[in-house]
Amino acid sequence: MMLADPIIHHPLSYTIGPLTFTGFGVAVLMAFVVAQLIGQRELARRGHDPEPVSDMIFAAVIGGLLGAKLYYVVVLGNWDALFTRGGFVFWGGLIGGTLAVMLVIWKKKIPMLRIFDVGAPAVAAAYAVGRTGCWAVGDDYGKPWPGGFLSVEFPNGAPPSTVGFMNHDFGVQFPPGLSPNTVVAVYPTQLIEVALGLLMFWILWRMRDHKHAEGWLFGVYCVLAGIERFLVEFLRAKDDRFLYAGGLSTAQLIAIVFTLGGFAWMWWRRDVTATKPGIYPVQARSA
Repeated sequence: MMLADPIIHHPLSYTIGPLTFTGFGVAVLMAFVVAQLIGQRELARRGHDPEPVSDMIFAAVIGGLLGAKLYYVVVLGNWDALFTRGGFVFWGGLIGGTLAVMLVIWKKKIPMLRIFDVGAPAVAAAYAVGRTGCWAVGDDYGKPWPGGFLSVEFPNGAPPSTVGFMNHDFGVQFPPGLSPNTVVAVYPTQLIEVALGLLMFWILWRMRDHKHAEGWLFGVYCVLAGIERFLVEFLRAKDDRFLYAGGLSTAQLIAIVFTLGGFAWMWWRRDVTATKPGIYPVQARSA
């Protein structure tokens, strides 16, 4: 049986004068742009003012990046990455961004569940776009997969997928005698997450006309995002797995909480009542 040749990855970056634009930065910017466009479109389609979405996106940028960095530095203990370009974690970004958006919603006195409902497909789409940035810089790749179909080598990744870095940073064990500089082919988990993010968006987009109470769709997002993250983590190169939890990672434990919380949220918002309006203003008036 012939082994497949790995794809050799090279980071995407552009230098214009004194400025350097990385694929990660471009992807993050486009993720927020996509989220804003979808959020505004959905609010307007449902008969609500889409103008506040721009303020929410600005808050999400600040809160999301801050939360993603603090999670990586504080929760995972990578203090040396506090002032570096790398080191951002999705769960931290989601929590930080959500809290920042909630603050704007509260200040503007907008029904929070309305924004959560239209935000579900927007966040899923933004996630898919944002993960292309991880691919662009060679970050968040998977476990060794030598000879695997579409396996990828990241000789200039963040960090490089070499024996030395993967052993030191992720605790991956290799046969004795391998040079620390040997580049290892790994699972392209970034691309898997892009595909799953697009699938989540498609499902949520198809369900955006649901007949449940406002906010129900956010529960669906939590379930999908939790399942997606839980599964992908089995392929990720990670050093934060807990033996007492069956070898699950920190992200997987959070994913379980998100999934269960999503099911509970869906049950809570399952019916339209006098105190739980539907997704359109006319439904709210007739309830």
